[in-house]
Amino acid sequence: MKRREKLLILTGSLGDGHNKAAQAILEATRLHRPNVDVKVVDFLEWTHPYLHGVGKYCYMQWVKSLPSVYGFLYRKTRDDNTFSHMFKKMKSFSTDRMLSLLDEEEPTEVVCTFPGAAAAMSYLKCNGFTTVPTVTVMTDYTDHSYWIHPGTDRYLVGADHVKQALLRYGVPEEHVMVTGIPIRKPFTQVYDRAELRDRHGLVREMPTVLVMGGGHGLIGKQFKSVLQSDELAEPVQFVFVCGRNEKLKQLLEEELGGEKTRHRVKVTGFVDHVHELMALSDLIITKPGGLTISEAMALELPMMLYKPIPGQEQENAAYLVSLGAAIEVKNALELKSQLLEVIANQSLLSKLKENVKQSQQHQDAQHMLRAIFETRHHFVPMADDMRLAYANG
Repeated sequence: MKRREKLLILTGSLGDGHNKAAQAILEATRLHRPNVDVKVVDFLEWTHPYLHGVGKYCYMQWVKSLPSVYGFLYRKTRDDNTFSHMFKKMKSFSTDRMLSLLDEEEPTEVVCTFPGAAAAMSYLKCNGFTTVPTVTVMTDYTDHSYWIHPGTDRYLVGADHVKQALLRYGVPEEHVMVTGIPIRKPFTQVYDRAELRDRHGLVREMPTVLVMGGGHGLIGKQFKSVLQSDELAEPVQFVFVCGRNEKLKQLLEEELGGEKTRHRVKVTGFVDHVHELMALSDLIITKPGGLTISEAMALELPMMLYKPIPGQEQENAAYLVSLGAAIEVKNALELKSQLLEVIANQSLLSKLKENVKQSQQHQDAQHMLRAIFETRHHFVPMADDMRLAYANG
């Protein structure tokens, strides 16, 4: 009897991007490959069931409090060098836990949307514990050595410049495919903006700015001076999505709600209809996470990228700015001046929108799924010299 295909997706809850990519692949598989079993597992939670919550909190505090240190380590380990090899050799997972997961799920393919999971699968394959085909989905518009492992059979990347970077690492060209970063189907559809504004209690004709800080609501406090400024010639409606940051949500409601500003302000916490809020907006102010900017590009939404963290956020921002699809602002003063200019200059906003449209990555879920499921039939078993190279760093 032919074995039923099963896809195991390994993600990680450091930031929301890895989980959102995993969810997009899960939904696409159920829609386009209903005969395939699919399961998503949080790699960090599985391998560190008692510590992953503490680790996640410490990571977020580190990135927020010491971004320059994070950026230094990111740059130091970006390329294949002695420093990055040292980090790669630090086995941060339980081999037994990973093997029990594979034994329990018996996947025919594994997809990793988190670099730590890709490292773990590579370790198992290089040491002869498994031969299951493994695909890595990179969730930013940049490269980093920690995504690159000899046990990976195929890499799916967001843009051609990322593919070219992987080729410079020595990854064979046939192992890299440009598929775009996976986003959920609602972000790929066409919406009636006027109808959406009516549904969400917004004025149809008023310029609308969506403000997001990622799933943890990292921005928002800087907007008080902007909204209380008389320099905005016409009223603007702002929609703040604070994610899981309840303290920020309460603060914004207290300071900006009611009649405290002549602009319209709508404040929400975590919502599952971000696609609608993007589709009804003229501009988004956000952190440049790979998934968020991919969703915005799919909906042709111009972007203002606020204080990108050194590392992948900074690389994502540089990529979008080079395409003319976004404006980067480094502090609250720049935010205010650039926002005033964009709101007052309709031609500038139109140009940004056109550049977003022109730079869209082709989001074809079926194409990505073909790349995943064909891997099992086309991957080449790892040669002994490749295993040796991995072991020796």
